[in-house]
Amino acid sequence: MTTFNQTVPSHILYTLLVLSLGLPITASAATNTDIAEPEQQNVLKPKTSTQENVLDYIPKWVDASPTVLPEQSNQPIVPPTSETEDKTWVDRKQRDIRQWADQTSVKIDDWFGDVDPEKPASATIRVMLDNYWNKYDEYEVKPRIRGKIRLPTLEKKFSVVFGDDSLDDEFSNNIANTNTQPNQDPDKRFDSKQTRDSNGSIALRWSDFSKKLPFETDADIGIRSGDDVYLRLRAKKNWDLNNDFHFNAEQIYRYGSDSENYLRTNLELIHARPNQPFLSNQFSLTYADTQDDDLTWDNRIFRQHQFFANNNFNYGLYTGGYYNNNDLRLNSWGPFVSWRQPLWREWFYVQGDLNYFNDHREDRSHFISTFVRLETLF
Repeated sequence: MTTFNQTVPSHILYTLLVLSLGLPITASAATNTDIAEPEQQNVLKPKTSTQENVLDYIPKWVDASPTVLPEQSNQPIVPPTSETEDKTWVDRKQRDIRQWADQTSVKIDDWFGDVDPEKPASATIRVMLDNYWNKYDEYEVKPRIRGKIRLPTLEKKFSVVFGDDSLDDEFSNNIANTNTQPNQDPDKRFDSKQTRDSNGSIALRWSDFSKKLPFETDADIGIRSGDDVYLRLRAKKNWDLNNDFHFNAEQIYRYGSDSENYLRTNLELIHARPNQPFLSNQFSLTYADTQDDDLTWDNRIFRQHQFFANNNFNYGLYTGGYYNNNDLRLNSWGPFVSWRQPLWREWFYVQGDLNYFNDHREDRSHFISTFVRLETLF
């Protein structure tokens, strides 16, 4: 593969974005209110005109669809951490690790200047154990970690990030997870080398480095997978549209000394009303020098409910495919269901995904796959 522009014609990219998002770039309904009111009574008033598109009908379809599911709720089902941190040995260990991470952050922040005791540095750490199963690849387990150390001494714009950097490329509510990188050895349930490489990233992040830019920005410089020195840039923008719609766009570019070019686009169109389930369409497009295809794409359209605090219940339809050698293909599609909730404690989460997808490239008809994530927050 050569450059991105050579491998991806612009009309193909535009077609993919329009088809996946259902024409999100639309004109809102408008009325002719700029015309002055005529003084003469015998003069006809201008007629009110509206322009409707497919997005205007979605709220009507949502309102008309019946549901037997419980109403939205933000009622907590687990006790707050302040009440449990001394109860058991596990609670005390979680507290000790959390405090150690914050103390380490303060020490690192002190390297760059005087620490403000009123605004100390802090750290957040996610530790995950991802479990995959399907009848072809069978069972695999993948430990993942991602952490961030905030350094307020450096004008509150710098932080240190470490662990699996691919987590930053995903949507915040990533669902319908499948094992996209199965172990090379089918007899191995755990690949220690892959785990070390995936979690071996560390970088210095500079956030919102220019106030003149009309979007959020991040710039990372660091090392990943042992010896892959890289630079990563991210730009993100959110728009509020009419009829309770929101559109989010995120562009990520990374260049590594070994991995070379990596480019990912995340687009999300959401219809969300206060205290009601929301409807979302997530589309991602990925280019990488290390992948076989010129482009890969994924699309998820789903409904999300929240029955209690920090709970997500999702159901929807997944489609995914690739673009290679001027050939655009739908490779996989099918329904999925996802559930996420805190379990026993505020800092411990369980997520389960049940998928029913096919895989044309591997000549696999629709089959069941499962994903279970155990996640601890520090």
